[in-house]
Amino acid sequence: MESNKEKLVDDVGSVVEAISADVENAAPLYQVESLCMRCTRNGTTRFLLTSIPHFRKVLLSAFECPHCGERNNEVQFAGEIQPRGCHYRLAVQSGDEKMFNRQVVKSESATIKIPELDFEIPPEAQRGSLSTVEGILVRAIDGLQALQEERKKVDPQTAEAIDQFLLKLRACATGESPFTFILDDPAGNSFIENPFAPSPDLSLSIKFYDRTPEQQALLGYLVDSSQIIEPTAGASMEEASNAVNQIRQAHGSVGAVAGQRAIAQSNSAEMAEALFRYSAPEEVMTFPSTCGACAIKCETRMFVTRIPYFQEVIVMASTCDACGYRNSEMKPGGRIPEKGKRITLRVKNINDLSRDVIKSDTASVRVPELDLELASGTLGGIVTTVEGLITKISESLERVHGFTFGDSLDDSKKNKWLDFKARLSKILSMAEPWTLILDDALANSFIAPATDDIKDDHQLMFEEYERSWEQNDELGLNDMDTSSADAAYNSTGVMSM
Repeated sequence: MESNKEKLVDDVGSVVEAISADVENAAPLYQVESLCMRCTRNGTTRFLLTSIPHFRKVLLSAFECPHCGERNNEVQFAGEIQPRGCHYRLAVQSGDEKMFNRQVVKSESATIKIPELDFEIPPEAQRGSLSTVEGILVRAIDGLQALQEERKKVDPQTAEAIDQFLLKLRACATGESPFTFILDDPAGNSFIENPFAPSPDLSLSIKFYDRTPEQQALLGYLVDSSQIIEPTAGASMEEASNAVNQIRQAHGSVGAVAGQRAIAQSNSAEMAEALFRYSAPEEVMTFPSTCGACAIKCETRMFVTRIPYFQEVIVMASTCDACGYRNSEMKPGGRIPEKGKRITLRVKNINDLSRDVIKSDTASVRVPELDLELASGTLGGIVTTVEGLITKISESLERVHGFTFGDSLDDSKKNKWLDFKARLSKILSMAEPWTLILDDALANSFIAPATDDIKDDHQLMFEEYERSWEQNDELGLNDMDTSSADAAYNSTGVMSM
């Protein structure tokens, strides 16, 4: 194609300028003459700015030397750093060859771990790359094997230990031994493919977390030195991490990270439009806080309101003058509910698509007619409508699982995805009734009724259930100790809630 025609430029600076000018269009392939680090003669580096469906835009670079045959490639992320870090955990069973073919996008800030071997690939060891599980392991094996002959001459004991370790690592890479593949990225720009999407993958778990000040600093943000906790003599890294978490969390919330963030980030305009139709804030409070992106001090505004048939909620909005980051949060008021809640809506007509929906980041979404299930944490917390929720799900699936539409996919799987997209569009056009189910372990999600009295809305059902021990553990509730608070209340004659 004409848009992919190679363009010769003089230097890297010209490449950057040319790529920046083509951000909104189909970027061509650029090449620049550069030094080969092996033979010290000049080779050619090619640059391509493209949009990988996983992560918006990336800059691909590939170097080749015609004199010595040296070749390498690298992926650099051209998009923004995500608000939260990501943690992928893939359980690889022995003999499962398909597991090794999963696409893996590793950013330059990501760390890969295999706990069974006590093995870690730090960010600087393998820079940004687009590969597979097998490819990353083979690359690690090649890296360890590269200087073994020299090591055997200088340090035979270390060389022997590495040989023994390589046997174990090869056993994992060939599928002879089961292992756990962990990908942790504070920037939130790494990914492991789910080949069963949009259905859940039992072998793959995904978690998102708030970065520590140390991680913010490593990503290049300006961090207040008072927030960085240096480990004291004899103190473990785990103890230092706990100290950081205690500083970053509000009083009374230690041990309930997911609970304190019951309804998380959403769009400010959508939240205001959805909430203010019920009530306007009587009092807006302002207090100092810390920017979630750059960790610089900023200002947060907060007000309390009540949503009919739901509960009292606290709406908070922050704006950082230093980096321009904006954030809106809606948190539940009062105590953590004793039971979880499952909300079922039978969508029968076009008016049902306009119902208000509050989905917390602890809520899972299910549409039985599509065999679609989104785990809790997917999409985060949002305030939207039924139609808006399905639209966001569709956009998220296209962005996150876009490799499914690539040329490497066989026709049967591609037809499966195309059929799913067609069914997704069909339910939005209300060609037939369908069911939306929100399952929230913290009961912080809500679908608005279509009638003045919620009891008269027969399409909407609410069901409470007892949380399992695993759900309480994931929410941090099993680790909460309120005995000191209970004793303080009892000593003053005040009954605890």
